Amino acid sequence: MVDHLVLATPDLAATVAEIGRLTGIDPVPGGRHPGLGTVNHLLGIGEGAYLEIIGPDPDQPAPSRPRPFEIDSLTESRLVTWSIQVEDIDEAVESSRDEGYDPGTPWAMSRRMPEGGDLRWRLTLDYEHGHRGLIPFLIDWGRTPHPSAGLPVAPLVSLEAVHPEPAAIEPCLKTIGASLQIKPGNRQSLVATLLGETDLVVIH
Repeated sequence: MVDHLVLATPDLAATVAEIGRLTGIDPVPGGRHPGLGTVNHLLGIGEGAYLEIIGPDPDQPAPSRPRPFEIDSLTESRLVTWSIQVEDIDEAVESSRDEGYDPGTPWAMSRRMPEGGDLRWRLTLDYEHGHRGLIPFLIDWGRTPHPSAGLPVAPLVSLEAVHPEPAAIEPCLKTIGASLQIKPGNRQSLVATLLGETDLVVIH
């Protein structure tokens, strides 16, 4: 199942305001990622999933390495990748590798919540070498309460992608149990459509 979509931005406040304006629903503060120099806001998209809006955190020192999702080089917001939730990430990775696709080695991460305390999870996203884009990363929340609980919701209507060679992506999606409509096109992109309070909102 879809866990969350990642909308990266060089200006978090501006993008949060724009998503709020377009959907009529204000994203809420999520928390800081210590050491990565990023902070996020969240908006529910229904069925236990959410949109993560992530950008530079002005209240953290500049990180020693580039921020994830190529945030430092972005000039505008972009839907960069997505994730699917698994219950046993080690087993899911092993199974996928047996089928011919390596999602990456799981590692632990956390973020500081505005009300205090930390959320902790494991995921396969490779921050050192960029994001995987159309192929979702795996995430396992373990015993941590899921961040989508209690969020305001703008339901996800559709998630689709464009890629020059859809046939090259589809087998990888299948090995991790993900489903994504991919249309042929010259440029790779991920496109989500949300149902706002008054109209459909397209994010890419």
